[in-house]
Amino acid sequence: MGILLTQRDGLIGPIAKLFGFIMNAIFEALSFIGIENIGLCIILFTIIIYMLMMPMQIKQQKFSRISSVMNPEIQAIQKKYANKKDQASMYKMQEETKLIYEKYGTSPTGGCLGSLIQLPFLFALWPVVQNIPAYVKGLKDAYNHFNLIDQIKSTEGYQKILENFIADNKIIIEADKIKGTNSIVDILYKLQDNTWDGLAEAFPKLSDTIEQTQEYIKGFNYFPTSNFGINIGETPSAMFSEAIANGFSIATIGLIIVAVLIPVLAGFTQWLSVKISQNAMQSQNNKKQEDNAMVQQMNTMMKIMPLMSVFFCFTMPSGLGLYWITSAVVRTIQQVFINRSLNKKSIDQIVEENLKKAAKKREKSNKADGKNINSMATMYTRRIEEMKAEAIAEAEKQEKEKQRRKEIVENAASQKRTSNAKPGSLAAKANMVNEYNNRNNK
Repeated sequence: MGILLTQRDGLIGPIAKLFGFIMNAIFEALSFIGIENIGLCIILFTIIIYMLMMPMQIKQQKFSRISSVMNPEIQAIQKKYANKKDQASMYKMQEETKLIYEKYGTSPTGGCLGSLIQLPFLFALWPVVQNIPAYVKGLKDAYNHFNLIDQIKSTEGYQKILENFIADNKIIIEADKIKGTNSIVDILYKLQDNTWDGLAEAFPKLSDTIEQTQEYIKGFNYFPTSNFGINIGETPSAMFSEAIANGFSIATIGLIIVAVLIPVLAGFTQWLSVKISQNAMQSQNNKKQEDNAMVQQMNTMMKIMPLMSVFFCFTMPSGLGLYWITSAVVRTIQQVFINRSLNKKSIDQIVEENLKKAAKKREKSNKADGKNINSMATMYTRRIEEMKAEAIAEAEKQEKEKQRRKEIVENAASQKRTSNAKPGSLAAKANMVNEYNNRNNK
């Protein structure tokens, strides 16, 4: 079945596989120049994905700036019809609101559509970063570099041994039961420094192979290097607990610093990203901060998001924390450049650009509609001609049928007159002459 068993299915499955293809391509490119490091792959992967989504972010920022001018007018319309609930008033309010959006060259979905489009992409990033061996073939093969997986599978009762092992060490995998190579790779990818020893105890005959594999994998999973870095598959909370359990020493203090550093950096970079977005919003809005609902929302996010980042990155694998930090840094840099670009333009210039785009879109739509109309007109004209020809043919057919019936009636009347005339009389002779003439005419 290959590596597909451990990949994410469902709605975001195809997007996750696309991202997995990108991640695998990055790994192969780095391997070509002699660098095989998953941490670096995560950083480059995050940068590429967020660069691809940058046009949607620019569009969203433009809508945000236009909204600062447009919203007061929309709110005035809503206030105007606040106490009018009849259908006519609701229709008028919708029409007037629509005119406001057209005035600024945007639409009600202009702001939320970009965010909604980004959501599936953002959700699809998580399974790729969380389960990298399912998408990066080079890393999956690394776990079997010394034939460890093959030796585990050849061990009698290995499935039961692994089930007990993951239960004792509280390792969570998506599969209900151990199902061959993919499940074993999932388990090995989630092993931390202290649980590799437990695996050696579970498979004592394979202890040498397990030790070799552990050392070999460090080159892939440790960032920035295996000699000085963090295991991206290990959670900071586990590193912290391990350091406390081993007592205070230079090594354990260093481990505690590393364990705390990732969540702290994640929280700080998240705070910085929201802070820059908030400053951009305040600079474009003339209202007081407490009167601006959007700024209030940003203040709430500024307090909550960093705390959430610290919690998630403390309890999840360090690879996810590395992704979280990188994404916040990339968003911050993007926001700075977008702000500088948009600050050079006035609201009127942004609106003018939107109106031109809307006009081009309408022109394109009208051309498409025109082609459809011409096609439909040609089809209807052809059908009308066909119906006209069918009507003429039907009329000729009915006329012939009418003439035939008339002849039948005349012949029947002639035969009746002939049969009623006395033989040898003048009337009988006249009928004979008339019948002769009729035959000659036919």
